[in-house]
Amino acid sequence: MPPKKGGGSKGKEESSKEAGKDKKGGSAVKVRHILCEKQSKCLEALEKIKAGMKFNEVAAQYSEDKARQGGDLGWMTRGSMVGPFQDAAFALPVSSLSSPQYTDPPIKTKFGYHIIMVEGKK
Repeated sequence: MPPKKGGGSKGKEESSKEAGKDKKGGSAVKVRHILCEKQSKCLEALEKIKAGMKFNEVAAQYSEDKARQGGDLGWMTRGSMVGPFQDAAFALPVSSLSSPQYTDPPIKTKFGYHIIMVEGKK
């Protein structure tokens, strides 16, 4: 009867819970996006970012929504975004305009195709 073995697995469960908490990413994200109705236009925008163009410049040129001025949506809370967009936003690491980490391939929602990047989490 080795009870210590069971105790060891309990420790693993606790550490996996902590990892899950980090992955959840808080309750709000400062998010930017590029929204295009057509996938082809969104993929074209993605190529511009990959080529080294700043995310906000590509958003101003390609995005088709009210956040055209650099794609900044500001702070958005969990529950205020559509499902696939929210899942992607909270899964992304925090990055900057000059070296963005973004969704590739673009995320499809009922609004169109989004390239998302996160500038902050809380």
